[in-house]
Amino acid sequence: MRLISRLRRIKWHNALVALLLLVAVPVGIRLWPHAPLRAWFPSSTAVYDADGRLLRLTLASDERYRLWVPLEDISPALVDGVLLHEDRWFRWHPGVSAWGLVRGAWVTYVRHGNPQGGSTITMQLARLIWHLDTRHPGGKFVQALRALQLEAFYSKHDILEAYLNAAPYGRNVEGVGAASLAYFGKAPSRLSLPEALTLAVIPQEPSRGLPGNVNGSAVIDTALKASRDRLFSRWVMKHPTDASAAPLFELPLRLRPLSRLPFEAPHFVEQVLAERRLDGGDDMRVTTTLDLGLQHSLERQVHQYVQRSGDRGIRNAAAILIDTRDMGIKAMVGSADYFDSSIYGQVNGTQAKRSPGSTLKPFIYALGFDQGLLHPETVLRDVPSSFGPYTPENFDGHFLGPVTATQALVRSRNIPAVQIAAKLADPNLYQFLHDAGISRMASEKHYGLALVLGGGEVTMQELGGLYAMLANRGELRPLRTLAGQPRTKGTRMLSEEASFMVMDMLRQNPRPDDVVAAQPSRLPLYWKTGTSWSFRDAWTAGSFGPYVLVVWIGNFDGSGNPAFVGVDAAAPLFFRIADALRAERPGLAEPIRRNPPNLRRVPICLASGDLPNAWCPQVGSTWFIPGKSPIRVSTIHRPVVVDKDSGKPACPPYDPEHTRTEVYEYWPSDLARVFAQAGMARRTPPPLPDCQGGGQLAGDPPRITSPLKGSTYQIRVSHLGNERIGFAATTDAGSHTLYWFVDDAYLGSVASGQSLMWVPERTGRFLIRVVDDHGRTDSRNLSIGVVE
Repeated sequence: MRLISRLRRIKWHNALVALLLLVAVPVGIRLWPHAPLRAWFPSSTAVYDADGRLLRLTLASDERYRLWVPLEDISPALVDGVLLHEDRWFRWHPGVSAWGLVRGAWVTYVRHGNPQGGSTITMQLARLIWHLDTRHPGGKFVQALRALQLEAFYSKHDILEAYLNAAPYGRNVEGVGAASLAYFGKAPSRLSLPEALTLAVIPQEPSRGLPGNVNGSAVIDTALKASRDRLFSRWVMKHPTDASAAPLFELPLRLRPLSRLPFEAPHFVEQVLAERRLDGGDDMRVTTTLDLGLQHSLERQVHQYVQRSGDRGIRNAAAILIDTRDMGIKAMVGSADYFDSSIYGQVNGTQAKRSPGSTLKPFIYALGFDQGLLHPETVLRDVPSSFGPYTPENFDGHFLGPVTATQALVRSRNIPAVQIAAKLADPNLYQFLHDAGISRMASEKHYGLALVLGGGEVTMQELGGLYAMLANRGELRPLRTLAGQPRTKGTRMLSEEASFMVMDMLRQNPRPDDVVAAQPSRLPLYWKTGTSWSFRDAWTAGSFGPYVLVVWIGNFDGSGNPAFVGVDAAAPLFFRIADALRAERPGLAEPIRRNPPNLRRVPICLASGDLPNAWCPQVGSTWFIPGKSPIRVSTIHRPVVVDKDSGKPACPPYDPEHTRTEVYEYWPSDLARVFAQAGMARRTPPPLPDCQGGGQLAGDPPRITSPLKGSTYQIRVSHLGNERIGFAATTDAGSHTLYWFVDDAYLGSVASGQSLMWVPERTGRFLIRVVDDHGRTDSRNLSIGVVE
């Protein structure tokens, strides 16, 4: 009995072990690491605009349109329709249907009917993965074994998902993702019932289905429609509530031919795909920053403009539109015609290095503002000048004499720009461009001051980024092409104040076409033109609303054309695009940007750009950065006491009955010479007599009464930056305004007899200076220390 009992225990033990092995082996096979089914099929890439509109569907590496879609993102009607049409017992068989194989063999080999394979969905997937020849029994046997292998390693969910993503859908289209996008222009999750059942029956005969035609549109042919309708009849038996959809199946079902797959924004898409390859990205769905509506508008304007300008030799153009709010590229036209080989149309002009001409001048003025060299109304010299061996000329070959900084920028004068650039330091223009990420720059010595006038090279995208920096108040941010790219805070390259002042100057640039279109009530435009040496490139760059627009006219082979002048060739296209976008989007408006806090407006004498003295005939105002912008009291207009009888300067004492006061302009000799050459008459100041004070009005200079002479102010550390010191001075009776300076930095003005309060930000020694409106001055030193 013990032996029998022991044998029974051994049998039960062996049975339990066998049962565990029977369970463990399949579980182990399933859990054993193996590549996902998706790895067997290379994928296409679908590129979309920011609103989800398809720009391009690329070919996979095996020259197929195939876009992997998770099973959860496929229309349930399509999934159920495929199972109903091809494999109703898919969820229950082990990968092979014995009944299906027997029935297929009987019909094919015994009855000699139409060949039937009897394959399950798993068997079909095995054929697609291992490229099996299943037209003979041996191949069918291997297919069955492979199907069992798939069922052992993968779940039903994974097998069904892989089949739907690999099934043939005519020509080189595979998978429901690519088929739905190619034929119906929508994701497989958005298919209607007729569309879903159509895709469900195509894999059985993928070579048919597209030749039909109704009113010029491709539709499914009669045989495919009949197959789909038979499936719908079976569908209604299983889903009776869908019987109401029967009228939809009587309508022609239009399919988009593969030849009409979207091929939008080709230069932009190719750039995105190239960047994606460099970054090693493998996302099949790529959503970009592009706005297809804006893209079509730019393409239309560029095409029409080039067509109408062919008589001037303009055959090619490029344009890029950037949204300054998120730095996304909203539209990009790399050439006038992507498919025109005669103009090298497939070259992306927005990435080509070209000479920018004068489009860099705004940044020279901005750097000058930040370095305290000038303000918008500083009077500059547009006179013949040499800078060492470099002797630049203006584009028109003429010189205007004294011009304000705003006029010099708007009228693109070369001499003033070079004068400012020669004074820049830390950074100069070269260092600024280098820090801003301008690529492939030569050494600084290679360019010299010629860099100011376009001696270097930039791309349109780099130039667009620089102008977007101006619009974003001095913050440089990288351009974005993908919607998922993070929005970085950016790097400050210019102060808010300098950027604002340059934008205000660019806003005053009048349109070259007409005056009516530039009324203040319209959306303001900030723009600048540029022309490269030998007329190889014509540029216009600027901003309006939330956008920065850069336009280029030229030839990719570098050949020049006298018509390639920025204001004549590129500016008209710039304004055509800007006007078109403003008309198409009437709600277009600038982002709300507050004025920089450390910015003031001060009165100036228009003739000199300095603070007005008592004899300045015309007074205006300008933007000014306290403590940074340079300014002094104007000395251009000076009074001369003249004898009424002789008309010559008189000697004191002056008799009011026999003398009068006349105001003359005292211009430096170089500017006076330019006036004379230009035929601009100026009254020559008379020579003053040898007597002391001859011809000059008498009067006492101001006397500083506070701060006290030789005094030292002690301020508590906790109060530094808050403690105020009063400035006061006594003045002559003829003085009306006092201008106060700290270390030559203009502090402010007050009426005579009033005090000005100053808040020191640091300790140390300072030079306090006061000037009245007659140019008379007084100064003294002031020391400031701290106590605990």
